Amino acid sequence: MRLTGTGTRGVSRRGLLAGSGAAIGFLCGSLLLPTRAQAADYATGDMVLGDPDAPVEVIEYASMTCPHCRSFHETVFPLLKSRFIDTGMVRFVFREFPLDRYALMASMLARCGGEQRYFAIIDVLFSQQPNWTRVSDPVAALREIGISEGVPAEAFDACMTDESLADMIMNTRLDGHQRLNVNGTPTVFVNGEEVGNAHDFEELAAHIERTI
Repeated sequence: MRLTGTGTRGVSRRGLLAGSGAAIGFLCGSLLLPTRAQAADYATGDMVLGDPDAPVEVIEYASMTCPHCRSFHETVFPLLKSRFIDTGMVRFVFREFPLDRYALMASMLARCGGEQRYFAIIDVLFSQQPNWTRVSDPVAALREIGISEGVPAEAFDACMTDESLADMIMNTRLDGHQRLNVNGTPTVFVNGEEVGNAHDFEELAAHIERTI
């Protein structure tokens, strides 16, 4: 999914969250919720699968509301994991590149679950994407997903008020755009080289095998 309208540089965390509703503490100071979640309670930094010393690094930039990202994770990622990640050949790095406020909130939810649950929540968010992105209240739908994945409602609400968490995710997006020229999702790199058609597993595999 490519960006439209204003460029990435002009997109702010507050801009993505604007209009999310009273459930988000950024926008409603009267909420009787913690103003911050403790950083130790959520995952920080790059989220990684596989051997840290693997010879190949695959980086994916993805938005949780992007249908193409969902397709990648349903069709390509399982093959990538079984053939390269689980066999120690690839270190896989997942980086958030939210295209809208609900994608940002979904990324925050995944991190709310902590490092051990992060990728499991990502899987659920993608598999249920057609549901939670199309309801009248996506915030409530995300809260329910969080509860089902072990993130209590109170923890979800506290996490959604944590500006440092939102800023961390938005800085990842900004860095990807400015340093690597990422302007849409999914964008996949193999040892720093962008894969032209990441939806074609054989093309992705060829990139990986050339670098091993």
